[in-house]
Amino acid sequence: MSKIFQNLNFESVKNSFMEIQHEMTVYSDKIHLLGFGFDGSACFRKGTRNGPNSFRDISYGIETYSPYLNHDVEDIESSLIDLGNLLVKDQSEKSWHIATDYLIDVFGKVPLKEKNVKLITLGGEHSISYGSIKTYLDEYDDLVLLHLDAHADLRDGYEGFHFSHASIIRRALDHFKSGHQLIQYGIRSGTKDEYSYMNTNNTLCTSRADFLDKVKSIDSHKPIYLTLDLDYFDPSYFPGTGTPEPGGEDFHSFISLMKILIEKNFVGADIVELAPEIDPTGNSSVFAAKVLRETILAMKGKRDE
Repeated sequence: MSKIFQNLNFESVKNSFMEIQHEMTVYSDKIHLLGFGFDGSACFRKGTRNGPNSFRDISYGIETYSPYLNHDVEDIESSLIDLGNLLVKDQSEKSWHIATDYLIDVFGKVPLKEKNVKLITLGGEHSISYGSIKTYLDEYDDLVLLHLDAHADLRDGYEGFHFSHASIIRRALDHFKSGHQLIQYGIRSGTKDEYSYMNTNNTLCTSRADFLDKVKSIDSHKPIYLTLDLDYFDPSYFPGTGTPEPGGEDFHSFISLMKILIEKNFVGADIVELAPEIDPTGNSSVFAAKVLRETILAMKGKRDE
């Protein structure tokens, strides 16, 4: 999958601890990849700060062709732009705010719908999703937010961090308008209050069949954003994450979703919580890179065979 990252010097990406943000240019009709290596609010096991570059490292060793979607990344390489990593000078809340504000400033100035601009943000812990989710909610009054995760992430802050990884969906809801919709699946850990919210507001799908049927029923013109915490997958398949939870999904459940989203108006995504050093075999990084490959191809959409 090396062609994804061919347009950026990888050595410069590794050196993301610069004094100022490198200037980012947003392009029309492109899928943009952007790393955000922050894990400052991680409350169990850290290491997701190294996730973005692990996606890049591992991607050079996997095939570009998806036998599931019958499309090849090499065929759409002109549609891909790797913007490198946001500056995260240290793992403080201040650094998170600086990087997040920069993301919002850059992409918030662009008419995403009019220019057909798409963004995939690579984490990093789940708190890094806030900037891109907010930007898409501001742009699309009818956005459907798909949330795949082991955890509900509906706490109103956690351990003193208002924008904690455990609060990302609560913070997204702060920006919901009447036309926005939240669909959650894979959740198997949360507080009683979080489950009460999900049940009362009918956001939680409790079976794979119900979830996939719900996504299938979304109007083909309605924009969809996917926020994917990789602990959605069972730790027997994906151990390289900070807060693993037994009882998760497998790769094929994700492929079932991609086969639906490739037919939909799939406008943006983030993929978070890869902690590569937790899994020294490297299998989790390979798994994550293949998830990224399928996400890119589904986001590009159906093309003539």
